[in-house]
Amino acid sequence: MLRGIVNRLRGQVRIRAECAFPERVLNLCGAQDLAFWDLEWESPTAFTCRLSRRDWKRLRQAGKNLDCQFDLVGLEGAPYFFLRFRHRQALAIGLVGCALGLFLGSFFIWDFQVEGNETVPTERILRALEKNGVSLGTFGLSLDGEDIRNHVLLDVPELIWIAVNVSGCRAEVQVRERTPPPVMVDRREPCNLVARRAGLVKKVQTIGGVACVVPGSAVTEGQILVSGVEDTGTVGARVLAGLGKVEARTWYDLTVSMPLTVLEKRYLGREKTGFSLIFGTRRIKFFSNSSIEGAEYDKITSRHPLNLLGVPLPVTVEVETWRFYETVPTPRTAAEAEKAAEAILTAQLREMVEPYGEVKSTLCSARQKGDALLVTLSAECLEEIGQTAPIYTEEETG
Repeated sequence: MLRGIVNRLRGQVRIRAECAFPERVLNLCGAQDLAFWDLEWESPTAFTCRLSRRDWKRLRQAGKNLDCQFDLVGLEGAPYFFLRFRHRQALAIGLVGCALGLFLGSFFIWDFQVEGNETVPTERILRALEKNGVSLGTFGLSLDGEDIRNHVLLDVPELIWIAVNVSGCRAEVQVRERTPPPVMVDRREPCNLVARRAGLVKKVQTIGGVACVVPGSAVTEGQILVSGVEDTGTVGARVLAGLGKVEARTWYDLTVSMPLTVLEKRYLGREKTGFSLIFGTRRIKFFSNSSIEGAEYDKITSRHPLNLLGVPLPVTVEVETWRFYETVPTPRTAAEAEKAAEAILTAQLREMVEPYGEVKSTLCSARQKGDALLVTLSAECLEEIGQTAPIYTEEETG
């Protein structure tokens, strides 16, 4: 492979030799020390092969005494390629300028790739980098990794580590997020554990204080589950932190009114497409918004970064498509309305319950009321219902 690259850089020719005794040509090449390769026989009297430019000239001179016909099939390699531009100076200058631009542009950052972030948005990390001098068009060799790390970590305290590795035109940003410390429970602060909502107690675990409920008892919202006031029996009562965990069965009834006539989109079959070029952070539009103002449409945007021979360029083609539509009233069946309402209520229920427990069972019912469908979701859940409530002593209230 390396030899082939060298031959193409030096320039090579492909010839066709036809002779009554073609072995004489091969013997001549051996005697004159002429290197040839890629030999292919076309017939018993003709073959093709490749030679270097210098050996081709020597073969033509030495082969004049042979009864042989040499035909030049093709010119290959860099010298012949650039020879084509001897009468096209502008094109040659453009190619040289393009190659020089690619070479110089490879020292600048034109693309970012952020890895390792789960909760911190990528946009926030890129804004912090831009604030500290790392953005599109930044000279990659001038970056100070330690200085960037120190400043970005101050701007984004959710991160504990960041590294910017420049590979060609791409900056690979690797981050590690900070693990939030667990919430420390102050066991010295007097408090009661009260019910966050009503339910039927299934399990009681106390860390401090006196349990006021037992499994199987029903509690109401705000009722004390674990008291922070303990009767010592000898020196009176003492106030401490009533802490623990109380699991209970809870019930929810969520209701929503769903109209039986809704507005739906009906596409008109008209579309408009606009193109933009983004150079670094500058955007050049090739369209006007005057013809779509006030209309109802869906906007679809797609971006296509350009690259040349695998090297990313600071140019991105942005295509925006507007699909126009009108809203029309559309009736829907009670079953469709109930299904949509059940999905909405289920999502709302999970948002309310999942931080504390899980949903065990659900039952959906519906009844029509005028032009709407009244849908009710009944659910049984198992969740933690305890929450702390401070105890104020006379010294604090005074």
